[in-house]
Amino acid sequence: MIGSNETGAGDRAADTTLPEVRLLPGRHKRPRSGHPWVFSNEIAMSAAAKALPPGTLVRLLTAQGAALGVAGFNPHSLIAARFFARDPLETVDSAWIADRLRRALALRERLYPGGFYRLVHAEADGLPGLIVDRFGPVVVAQPNTAAMDRLLPEIAAALEIALTPTVIAIAAEGVGRQLEGLPPRHEILHGALDGPLAIEESGLTYFADPLAGQKTGWFYDQRDNRAFVAGLAGGARVLDAYCYSGGFAVACAAAGAASVVGLDRSAPALALAERAAASNGVAARCDFRQAEIFAELERLDAAGVRFEVVIADPPAFAKSKKELGAALRGYRKLARLAARVTAREGLLFLASCSHHVMPEAFQAEVARGLHDAGREGRILRAAGAAADHPTHPHLPESAYLKALVMALD
Repeated sequence: MIGSNETGAGDRAADTTLPEVRLLPGRHKRPRSGHPWVFSNEIAMSAAAKALPPGTLVRLLTAQGAALGVAGFNPHSLIAARFFARDPLETVDSAWIADRLRRALALRERLYPGGFYRLVHAEADGLPGLIVDRFGPVVVAQPNTAAMDRLLPEIAAALEIALTPTVIAIAAEGVGRQLEGLPPRHEILHGALDGPLAIEESGLTYFADPLAGQKTGWFYDQRDNRAFVAGLAGGARVLDAYCYSGGFAVACAAAGAASVVGLDRSAPALALAERAAASNGVAARCDFRQAEIFAELERLDAAGVRFEVVIADPPAFAKSKKELGAALRGYRKLARLAARVTAREGLLFLASCSHHVMPEAFQAEVARGLHDAGREGRILRAAGAAADHPTHPHLPESAYLKALVMALD
């Protein structure tokens, strides 16, 4: 499909029902090679193109008029067009979306059977700008582009076809929507939610609130990292900084940690963590505290408190490129503070979900932080997101999660 001929449609006549948007001369090579995005400076922004409502489905053409495919178009965004289909005759409707959902569902059930996973990871699953997390019979969608926002009725219908969920919720906010000119959106499209959702992961039960929590309410991306760290936590004193709703903390306690301290600034998240600890029978070994993380790490260090396993999985420090410098300094400081409360021969897990921080830069700042703390060690594992968060082969920069497990001397 990507390697289509000059017309992009074989012997068929081109579909003229969609508005047409042309690229500038010579700007078709990268999109034709399979890249899923077209940037605003690659498009001939005619008066007609500029007048199209954000999120309009269009037929993209080369400057010479050869069809490239169907895309969602936003004349006001840096990423002006995102490909839905390379066939310019494709009709993007609920049936088309349902087909993509079925493919994504089949893959997830092979990876993590049971119904608890990221079902759709945007471009990597052929649904650009759309995130869908599945919590058993409940699905939570995060439309991050104007095109996906306009297609929400079709997305809901497609979810009904592919999954027949009891609840379809929308939990959408953040920088991605801001760049598309979209306001936050939290609502129920189908069914009703009665409090936090129960989540099953690695034989444990957690709880998430998709309408009041961060993102869709749970971070499936750390699934494999949680299991790895928990497997090293037996008999250890564990500190989980930025514990959110208890993912790492409860996993470590359930794996036999002697004690677990979980820190977070969010009281609602800590309440969910306490509920998860109780549900899994480890509440007696878990102590969840509301705190500002940097200040609490400094206090623990000054008090001489040390832990055999320290986990620090913060929210994104860099939500835009202009915040990159401050973010890198933040990761260096976090590494220093976390290393100082890690016991000799202890283990330190550090993660960054900042899209703009490259893996090499993150590792470099962590190394500087360890040096600042007077510690040495070795990297046992460098990892990213779990397999239900695939990466489009033309978008390696979208592999946002970086995680390091280190043994410190």
